[in-house]
Amino acid sequence: MTLVSGRTLLALAALARQTAAWVPAASRTSSPSLIARRMSSQWDAGFDETRGGAYSLADQVARFGKAKEEKIQRHLDINAIFDGGDLSGKRVLVTGGNRGLGYEITKELVAVGATALVTCRSSNKDLERLVGKYNVYEGVDVTDEAAVRAAIKRVKSDGGALDVVINNAGYFLEECETVSDDSLNFAEQLKQINICAVGPLVVNNACVNEGVLAEGAKLVTITSQAGSVEWRSTQNKDSGGDYGHHMSRAACNMAQALLAEEVRSKGFCVILLHPGFNRTEMTKKYEAIWDVEGAVEPAEGAKRVLHEVIRSSMATTGQFINCEDGLRIPW
Repeated sequence: MTLVSGRTLLALAALARQTAAWVPAASRTSSPSLIARRMSSQWDAGFDETRGGAYSLADQVARFGKAKEEKIQRHLDINAIFDGGDLSGKRVLVTGGNRGLGYEITKELVAVGATALVTCRSSNKDLERLVGKYNVYEGVDVTDEAAVRAAIKRVKSDGGALDVVINNAGYFLEECETVSDDSLNFAEQLKQINICAVGPLVVNNACVNEGVLAEGAKLVTITSQAGSVEWRSTQNKDSGGDYGHHMSRAACNMAQALLAEEVRSKGFCVILLHPGFNRTEMTKKYEAIWDVEGAVEPAEGAKRVLHEVIRSSMATTGQFINCEDGLRIPW
């Protein structure tokens, strides 16, 4: 017969209490219906992916179709509701503002009376005429921390604090990688993660630590619905593909969600924006579905982005928003 010491009995009793404490609170105190709602997932037949209307639909065709059927002006014609007046007089930094969506955002900022500053790897005459040569910080790659820091210091000394930072610089591999055809490009995946996930963190980190942000400043990152893990079972059902793109956007979302918590006490709002489906060089490989999925010209996409920039606040900090309809996207 094995004898158990008093100390061992006390340890076993404590373990039993801890085990009881591990039972989910919902199973001890909640009604069966509440438990069912908490345990439901996107794979359940009755799952409401909109969470009562607060979240966007994963199916892009269905989302666009719903907007047309219900005549949702916010989705179909942002020009009808956009008012950029709140950005007038603000100093706004746009990374990658020399082309594509970034250039259109910069143009719209100038149009509404904001002071637009641009960091980019290479400038051009159109950009310099638009914002002024001295408001363009050329030769800045968001993956180069030293270059980013130097540019942010110059921004501060040249004109003062920033009210808004829009991390727009990105990269999307032309080829659609799949395991099935053994076309995964791991070097390109790391490049996309470095630019799209680490890049915005490099910029925001520099802005916070160089003291260039005005009181109540907003740190905005243009991410993508591609970063939603939940939506992969709809948008990539039975297909996979674009591994680097999806991984980079999911990593971007995680970094900015963490940043939102860290700088909350400083009063800085951090927001993640899916800009919607825009007809840019970055999405050109999908031009065959531009029409059916409601892709818009970059000028319209820019207003969608700035509309959400204006709407964002400390009450929405850390959220992942679809600029098409203003609703949240699940992680």
